[in-house]
Amino acid sequence: MLPFYNKILVTTDLTPNSEFAFKHAVMLGRRNDAKIYLLHVLPQVDSTMRNYISSMLGEKQLKELEQNNMEKARKEMEQEIDDFAKKELANFPEDLARFAGTEVAVGHPVIKILETAKRLDVDLIVMGTHGKGIIEQAFLGSVAEKVLKKSTWPVFVVPLPK
Repeated sequence: MLPFYNKILVTTDLTPNSEFAFKHAVMLGRRNDAKIYLLHVLPQVDSTMRNYISSMLGEKQLKELEQNNMEKARKEMEQEIDDFAKKELANFPEDLARFAGTEVAVGHPVIKILETAKRLDVDLIVMGTHGKGIIEQAFLGSVAEKVLKKSTWPVFVVPLPK
């Protein structure tokens, strides 16, 4: 039996390449009449920096600051991504109807992508990849590469356009 995609998760960081990946996801969504979800992951504050700030402000004030600012950043990013999708799909009402919404998570990108894919019960993950040089790739790896290695879902990786 040939695969059919009912739900597609598209990761985005609003770079030109993730916008390019979104366009691929829209075409896949058209072909499969699939719902499309967008996900952006905000990184957590580095533990060293968090400890430093905590020593200056105190743990209670730091938690309040983190909660208030992170929620504000999450909502602003969610609105920005929603606006992007609606603008991209403005001339394509049938595709706009397939847009199921945006999620913004906080944490490690690979973990959050896989957790979201599981929770939404998606059939496919679509993501762009960045053109890092061989040294950066060897030492740092990439989110796309790590998702490919750990995913139990098909992953459609869109390279930077030339």
